[in-house]
Amino acid sequence: MQKKWNLQAIDSVKTDILFESLKINRHLCAILANRNIDNFEKAKDYFRPQLGHLHSPWKMKDMKKAVERLLIAINNNEFIMVYGDYDVDGTTSVASMYQFLAAIHNKVGYYIPHRYKEGYGVSKLGIEYAKKQGYTLIVSLDCGIKSVELIAYAKEIGIDFIVCDHHLPDTIVPDAVAILNPKQTDCNYPYKELCGCGVGFKLMTALAEQLHLPSESYLQYLDLVATAIAADIVPITGENRVLAFYGIKKINESPCAGIKALLELSGASKQLQVSSLVFVIAPRINAAGRMDDARKAVQLFIEKDYEQALKIAALLHSDNTDRKETDANITEEAVAMLAADQLCKDKKATVVYQPHWHKGVVGIVASRLIENHYKPTIVLTRSGDIVSGSARSVVGFNLYEAVHACRQYLIGYGGHFAAAGMTLLPENVEAFANAFEKEVAATITEDSLMPEIIIDAEIKLKDITKPFYNIIHQMEPFGPDNMRPVFITRKVSNTGFCKVLKEVHVRFVVQQENVIVNGIGFNLAHKFHLLEMNEPVDIVYTIDLNEWNNETQIQIRVIDLKLSFD
Repeated sequence: MQKKWNLQAIDSVKTDILFESLKINRHLCAILANRNIDNFEKAKDYFRPQLGHLHSPWKMKDMKKAVERLLIAINNNEFIMVYGDYDVDGTTSVASMYQFLAAIHNKVGYYIPHRYKEGYGVSKLGIEYAKKQGYTLIVSLDCGIKSVELIAYAKEIGIDFIVCDHHLPDTIVPDAVAILNPKQTDCNYPYKELCGCGVGFKLMTALAEQLHLPSESYLQYLDLVATAIAADIVPITGENRVLAFYGIKKINESPCAGIKALLELSGASKQLQVSSLVFVIAPRINAAGRMDDARKAVQLFIEKDYEQALKIAALLHSDNTDRKETDANITEEAVAMLAADQLCKDKKATVVYQPHWHKGVVGIVASRLIENHYKPTIVLTRSGDIVSGSARSVVGFNLYEAVHACRQYLIGYGGHFAAAGMTLLPENVEAFANAFEKEVAATITEDSLMPEIIIDAEIKLKDITKPFYNIIHQMEPFGPDNMRPVFITRKVSNTGFCKVLKEVHVRFVVQQENVIVNGIGFNLAHKFHLLEMNEPVDIVYTIDLNEWNNETQIQIRVIDLKLSFD
């Protein structure tokens, strides 16, 4: 698939100022300046994150109300339920908050809604279960901000709510005792991008301060907070970067038994970073909710005994194996359907439907299809009398608005710019697919139909030195808004030692002037012919370390290449 290369413009003035104060490679100064790290103090905070940089939790709207209500519940010996969503952010939120409260109060329970029986967020089943069990206060995490009617119903039957959420509020918010959500327009909390677990962490921090508990009472859950930050794809800036930095440090040094067990079963051995959490830990946690019951994930995180944690982790590992097999089979079937569709190449959107596909993986399949057919994509399946599906977008296209425009064919829908979900009747599938295609075709630009590689800087191969890499390493943790720097080097030559590995990857050994650099290009075998032409090529890549036989060597990880042009 052809990709467009977008080399970021350089702010020479800011770069020069930063270069004078930091005295590090000018290319790296340019990258930092483009990330709004444009003076010495910002650079100091960036390269040396401190827990002391975290904002006071009391700056968050309704924090005082939330703490006061929890203290009343504790003093009156009320039953408190910790309620969260079935994904990574929700289960880590519940596990941390449950353990924190259980350490100071003996009447605490938790609840995770079943993905297929109850759906996302606060459910009526969950509220009725709370009433039956005698709970009078529910702390919802990573959900609740849109549950206006359900929280009103809970209040009618004598259950108060404290909502800890990070999703965008609607104009009308629930009538809860307290709503902790920095995205509220009237909330003056300085950092707006916390995940659900991060908001819960703030509540724990405030409660600990009020009760004069040691900081370890909440800092011990930083490994769970970092896992949520990584999995929820929130910006790795500001407080999230501090929390992720120290959470990853804890994971590498002293993780909870559950995370340690997951790492053991996955075979992860080297120092972990955000990408490790995204690709190793998160899929196994999410698989519990996709394939079975997400309560297992909470059980894993709260388990203190390592041997027991290993047994629970094995169940999640098995769920993930089933999930991988299921989404691979569905993806293969969907790709075949698209290949057989003669009109597919002319369409601006992709909509595929089979009633037997597993509901828990259709979102993953949609993402997989975009890798090969770079278009807004919807994958639909059927549960009983209702068709449901997940949609994923391409960069720059507002998927939610496109789905909203086709709402006449839907029973319900929700989502945001990049992803959405919907339900509809089987007889409306074809009409919805046609309407969605028409809407996308009318609103999407040709630019949005070609994947883009954002390139941070142009460098020479001779710039790739150990000190250069060491500074890049100090820019971790990487993630949204702080991605691993991407470089371009022009007019490099094949030394003759480049070769195809396992039929799909490419081993790079390239030269520029008298400098030779080794690297790997995953899934680039289809472009190997460009190297065989023995003409100069331009390469786009990241820089990392290759660890082999207890030795480490700087290598490039090539993302794309094309023939050089003067």
